[in-house]
This record gives sequence, structure tokens and C-alpha cells, in this order.
Amino acid sequence: MAVGFKGIPSMAPVPGFRIGVASAGVKTPGRRDLVVMELAPQSTCAAVFTRNAFCAAPVVLSREHLGKARPRYLLVNTGNANAGTGERGMTDAQACCAALARVAGCTAAEVLPFSTGVIGEPLPVAKIMAALPDAVAALAGEAWEAAAQGIMTTDTVPKGASRQLVIEGKTVTITGIAKGAGMIRPDMATMLAFVATDAAVSRERLQACLESAVNRSFNRITVDGDTSTNDSCILAATGASGVQIGEGPAWSAFAEAVAEICEELAQAIVRDGEGATKFITVDVSGGRDSGECLDAAYAVAQSPLVKTAAFASDPNWGRILAAVGRAGIADLDLNAVTIHLGDVCIVRNGGRAEDYEEARGAAVMKQEEITIRIDLARGSVRERVWTCDFSYDYVRINAEYRT
Repeated sequence: MAVGFKGIPSMAPVPGFRIGVASAGVKTPGRRDLVVMELAPQSTCAAVFTRNAFCAAPVVLSREHLGKARPRYLLVNTGNANAGTGERGMTDAQACCAALARVAGCTAAEVLPFSTGVIGEPLPVAKIMAALPDAVAALAGEAWEAAAQGIMTTDTVPKGASRQLVIEGKTVTITGIAKGAGMIRPDMATMLAFVATDAAVSRERLQACLESAVNRSFNRITVDGDTSTNDSCILAATGASGVQIGEGPAWSAFAEAVAEICEELAQAIVRDGEGATKFITVDVSGGRDSGECLDAAYAVAQSPLVKTAAFASDPNWGRILAAVGRAGIADLDLNAVTIHLGDVCIVRNGGRAEDYEEARGAAVMKQEEITIRIDLARGSVRERVWTCDFSYDYVRINAEYRT
């Protein structure tokens, strides 16, 4: 069970956005593993994708289709990533888009495909095609939770978030879901995330909003340091509320709400990291620029030694010190750096803090949620990264993934 999970929140339907979920049996017979999302005509759509060079066929095709037409449908399957599948993967992704286009009455270019699951195996196109009529027939505005469950792979819980704002006297809704638990170290997106709003936003502004939100959320998490071949994040605006989001206070409020939803979803992925028992915030301040803060944060957050110590509730501060030291920060004044576990100072003046007591550090490490604070004392920039521990279950889940 995900760390601190209190149940999926209530998710408000987004006018102009409908969802249908069906069972294709891509990997597991009977499982609801196929999701179709319908966007109202004239909707705008923004997207960011993985920068993994071996990006999946659906990522390549979604990029192509975004350049040709306004998306009307999003097609998501779990159980198979359709990655590392060469020319056949592209042919299969195109066939699935064409099949949905026939059922839904649109062009294939108006369909964006997304896949997640095992890499390197052919996509079972016939199974997906057979289930498409059921998914389209099931289209409804209230199916967000079903969709959150339908896109899961090794996730233990569905992930969703929702906000409603009053802008110009009208209610604007923003709702999103995400999936991911392993192979998480995003680069421009997360495993899969879909956010929709009924505001009217130009594609250019929507893209800028998404990139900004992703940069402070999905690009600030790591479970195991692996960037997926299939990372995709979509922000769709249907315009059904009649509220046009331009500049000024309305834009600021809207962009902040989108960022908050992305941050909530990103943290939910870390909380559900494969085998996770601890949710860890690595907070680095005092940097000269964002890059060196993130270098230090990720050096700690991705250290297997730090992560296994967290699982054991062991305040092994030397591992944190060593990780900061290998982050590659030039001319770092070691005597100026301070490191805290929660409110307990563990490193000061180049070594263990004089007043540090092991029992106090151990008390912090026993908590489900831990903050590691690092002050580089060389500037004013601050960055945060979220991660989790490594448990026995992480090894078991990944060792047994294909069996």
C-alpha cells in the first residue's frame, strides 16, 4: 500500500471530456486495461514526452498526430508498452488509432495512442480492437476513478487529483490521473498522466503551462533513477466552461492549480514506489543555480545506500554526506555545508554536528515521511526532489515482473 494513502480523492467531472474503460485482456484476462478519453471538438491539447532515445512507438506516433490535427481521442492500454518493437510497433500503434477512428467517427490523426507495460513484446492489436466498441459505448464524464484504475501496472493504488476555481464568476474544473510506481526518473513527463480542464486556453499557453507544471512536479521525482521509454503527460482544455484564460490573475490562478495537481500526482507516484515504505523529501537550498541544487538532491535521492538505510530506519548520515560529496559541485566549501534529518542537524563544519545524538536521528528515520535538508551555503536557489526507500519488495516486484 502506498505511503500515507488515504484513498483516491473525489474527482470532479470535466465538461467536454468523457472517459470509457473496457477489458481487452492485453496481459491479464478480464482486467479492465483499455481506456478511451474523448475531447470535445475545438479542444486544445498540450503534451510532453520522454527523452529516452528508445521511446515507444505510441510516443512517436502521438508526436506526429499532434502536428497534424486537434486530438479528439486518447487511447490508453496497459500490460504492453509497445516499446522496443521496431517497425511493427509503429504499424500496430497506427492500426489501433485507425480502429478507434472507425468506431468513434474521426480521423486516425485525431487519436493519440499511449501504452504502458512490458517492453519488447508485440502489441496484441486484435485484443485491443475487439474491446474498442465497449470502451466507446461506456464513455461518461464520471469515469475518472475507473480510468485511474485502468491505467495501473505495478501500482498498488489509483492516483488522481481535482481542483475547482471560480474565475469571472464561473466554475472552472481541473482533474487529472496518473500511473507509475517503478522505472521512475522522468525527463519531461512521468509514466503516464492525463489532466483535463473545461477552461478555454490557447495551445501555446497550454503548452507553456504544462511544461512549467511538469518541471516542478514530475521532473522532481525518482523511485529508481530509470527513465521510461513511454513517459507521456497530457493537458487538455475543452473550453466547455466558456471561461477564456488569458493573462493576469486568472492565468496565475489557473497555472498554479494545474501545477498543484501535477505535484499531487507526482508525489502519489513516489508514495506508491514499488515496495516503498517511506516518502522522502530531499530539500536543497543555498545553491548558485538550479542545476547544482538538483545535482545534490538527486545524488542523495537516487543513492541505493541512502534508500536502503531509510528502509531500515537507520540514520546512517555518512551515506548522505558521501552522496552530496559526489554530486560534482565545483568549489564546494565543505565547512559551510549543513545537513539535517528533519529538524536534527547531522552535518556541520565538514563533519558530524557536535550536538548530534544518534537517538534523535533514529527517531526521524522511523517516521513514514522524512525530510533531508541540505544547505550548500553558496547562493539563494532552492530545489526539492521527492523519492522513496528501497525495500525487499522492490527487488521482488522487479525480479518477478515478467513471471
